[in-house]
Amino acid sequence: TMKKLLFVLMLAFTALTTVGAQQSEKPHGKVYDIVEVMPQFPGGQGELMKYLCNKVKYPAEAQKNKIEGRVIVTFVVNKKGRIIDPTVERSAHPLLDAEALRVIKRMPKWKPGRVNGEPVNVKYRLPITFKL
Repeated sequence: TMKKLLFVLMLAFTALTTVGAQQSEKPHGKVYDIVEVMPQFPGGQGELMKYLCNKVKYPAEAQKNKIEGRVIVTFVVNKKGRIIDPTVERSAHPLLDAEALRVIKRMPKWKPGRVNGEPVNVKYRLPITFKL
């Protein structure tokens, strides 16, 4: 449908403008904001877009009440590539926030970020836009 297509396009655009949990555990060791090699979703940015488009389900109640918005989720990609400590940095609405967190928590392992060739913990910000 047109609604779904617009949602998918907004999602793709939103994620492309980003630079950059399986558990709510805390990372061990230093957490970097910017590193030489940033963490990468398996297959790269395009695959991240596909993953989000396929996994994010617009909450029915939010659709019914015409609730839209942009949720910014931050998380740490740890040294092993696991998503940990996902949190909503900028809320849009509790229903949208919950869906964004659900999808982030179920992400597959990423390629970890690196400093001097060594894997490190890196904080990552990911906006997810919900648009009807």
